[in-house]
Amino acid sequence: MPERPSRAEADTGVRRITSLKPALVLASLLALANCDETLTTPAALPPEPAPPVPAANAYVPPSAASQDLARFYARVERDLLTRGLLRIDGGGPDTPYDADDLTRNFEAIAFYSEYPDHAVAIGAGQTDGQLSRWAGPVRVQAEFGPSVAPNVRVEDADQVKAYVSRLARLTDHPISTVTRKANFHVFFAGKDDSSYVVTRLRELIPNISQASLDLVANPRANFDCFVFASATRAAPHKYVRAVTLIRAELPDLVRRSCIHEEIAQGLGLSNDSPAARPSIFNDDDEFALLTSHDEKLLAMLYDPRLQPGVTVDAARPVVRIIARELMGQPL
Repeated sequence: MPERPSRAEADTGVRRITSLKPALVLASLLALANCDETLTTPAALPPEPAPPVPAANAYVPPSAASQDLARFYARVERDLLTRGLLRIDGGGPDTPYDADDLTRNFEAIAFYSEYPDHAVAIGAGQTDGQLSRWAGPVRVQAEFGPSVAPNVRVEDADQVKAYVSRLARLTDHPISTVTRKANFHVFFAGKDDSSYVVTRLRELIPNISQASLDLVANPRANFDCFVFASATRAAPHKYVRAVTLIRAELPDLVRRSCIHEEIAQGLGLSNDSPAARPSIFNDDDEFALLTSHDEKLLAMLYDPRLQPGVTVDAARPVVRIIARELMGQPL
């Protein structure tokens, strides 16, 4: 989020000045010299060690408002579970699908954007109807707002690491977790952490739009989590950066659900479809975690036979072939 000087000192230009204690210095020098002469040139003591500078995201207990929001989300999760939603079984006999379903759902989810106007960086234009995904390595880093407790940070980071490893296997694409030089940032931040997240986003993305900053600073209560992915003007279909925000107040299962859906959407499965089942890319909250259906969508997305920028019409014959291969159905 170096010691000599610390990052905070380097950025602000603040210097610590330690005062000398002349009487103590003089007494020490006379004792060492074993003489009675008065010294006229004082000698400097080694500087006192500077106190450690707290990290910018050092833990600060959540406010009462944040705790109220956490209780609200806990009630929402209990209600969803009571209604048989937030399944974690990945789908079963009650959710059959075939290659045609997979083809149709892939077209709806991979070629269109749920929020086409939500671009982090200037230069990411409208790309609906064309495939967008990462061409280069994806380096994922989990970051935490001050209100996230230290033990929860460890748990969330472990969840992200395990999931990213799974995504790398499914896509056969270089996706990894890092602690520096990330291009896919996953922020866990609460109601109290807006200032921290906005500051970090301005550092990471100097040309971020004010609309994106406003969404991060004051997300609506029905936004549990969201992701921005952006490309460049030169290559508008190749993602080079992504930012995910996951509310720190979310309870465990909904929090994991956000990790699964938002990171996968940031890889290029950017839409939701009411017809997709079993899937997390469906706003009905039936499934909390990535399903067998969704695993196949990710494999299709990064199949080398499909390239960023291909149109949905041009890709359709290839998508049908890939779907049948994955389902073991004849071509």
